[in-house]
Amino acid sequence: MSVTAHEGAASRQDGFREHLNAFRELLNRPLTSYYLILGCSALLLTLGLMMVLSASSIEALQLKETSGNPFYWFFKQSISASIGLPLMWICAQLPPRFFRLAGYPLMALAILGLVLVLFVGTSQLGAQRWIDLGPIYLQPSEPAKLGLILWGADLLARKARNGRIEWRHLFIPLMPGTVILAVMVMLGRDLGTTLVLMLIFLSLLWVVGAPLKLFGGILGVAVLAVIVMISTEGYRSERIAGWLDPWGNAQGSGFQAVQGQIAMGSGGWFGLGLGSSRQKWGWIPHAESDFIFSILGEELGLMGTLVVMALFGLLGYAGLRVATRVKDPFVRLASAAAVAWIAGQAIVNIGAVIGVFPITGIPLPLVSYGGSALLPTLAALGMLLSFAKHEPGAREALAAHGPGPVARGLSWLGLGGPVLKRWPVRRKR
Repeated sequence: MSVTAHEGAASRQDGFREHLNAFRELLNRPLTSYYLILGCSALLLTLGLMMVLSASSIEALQLKETSGNPFYWFFKQSISASIGLPLMWICAQLPPRFFRLAGYPLMALAILGLVLVLFVGTSQLGAQRWIDLGPIYLQPSEPAKLGLILWGADLLARKARNGRIEWRHLFIPLMPGTVILAVMVMLGRDLGTTLVLMLIFLSLLWVVGAPLKLFGGILGVAVLAVIVMISTEGYRSERIAGWLDPWGNAQGSGFQAVQGQIAMGSGGWFGLGLGSSRQKWGWIPHAESDFIFSILGEELGLMGTLVVMALFGLLGYAGLRVATRVKDPFVRLASAAAVAWIAGQAIVNIGAVIGVFPITGIPLPLVSYGGSALLPTLAALGMLLSFAKHEPGAREALAAHGPGPVARGLSWLGLGGPVLKRWPVRRKR
């Protein structure tokens, strides 16, 4: 090899190392977690609104309850987003102590809602999940996920000594509380949400360093409970049969799975184009909610699905980064459990669409239709933003940026005196 070739190879290696070092410096910045959470959440929510409009418009044209308005479900999801975004912003401004205190009333309200569901709830597709409030449907099991995270994290954090938490403290009262929630959700025949609650509980186990024997015992009990729930409900047994052999039950229990796979396969590399799905024309049940990922794959192709998966991966990475960089035990527990909830639910939903897992009716966070699921998710993301501000150097970095657009807007209205005093305007020399 010539000297010139050696020099060229060496320069390429140097350039690669420079880019790698620059990337590492970017990840090590104090506000990396903050901006990753904010950016990924905004992109997923925007994409979700687009996909809800696309996936629901045809069905909305055909139903009497929507009066033939193709924007019916899109408008409802937009209203939920317009409420959820200010809620997310408010949560991002609150201190961790607020979330520690909020877990108890939220847990109580969730249990009350789950009790009401058993008596006055409406049933759809074999699951009794919703309370009909006229213009809206409330699903108490969704805020119950956030309530379990905050309540469980605070219980364990209060028992932490020198920053360490004994796993034995899980037994009372965290484990009974989790069992109560899970049993009440199971009584409503909602297996998917029950599995998510167990996932949150297991994430708390993992953070506190519980032994593998305890993991094995809890997983064994959970598997046994799932088997009992499947065997006692005929429609769940049919779902399992449809999952194991969807093409053999293409006109029955495997219909939704088969149509979802057809949609995913039709998209190719770059999709048919936004709004151009063929499967949404009455072929895929619940295309705007449980199976919105299949419509996304059909319209945006493999590249679109990979982008969505990458956004969830970055969101999970940012949440775990917060959990590892902040010393507060409550923040570590709540951050890890929130990541387990959002990322785990995304994995289960995507896995069900592509045939890896059975169909459970779990929505894709931030993307699927449903205000009851969207609002607690945005609140949890706002909580992660608040926690990200407590990373080492994060407050100093935010202060160096000066007042944000909201603070500047208040100052223009004559309401920003303290803000202007805190960050004086720098004069040019």
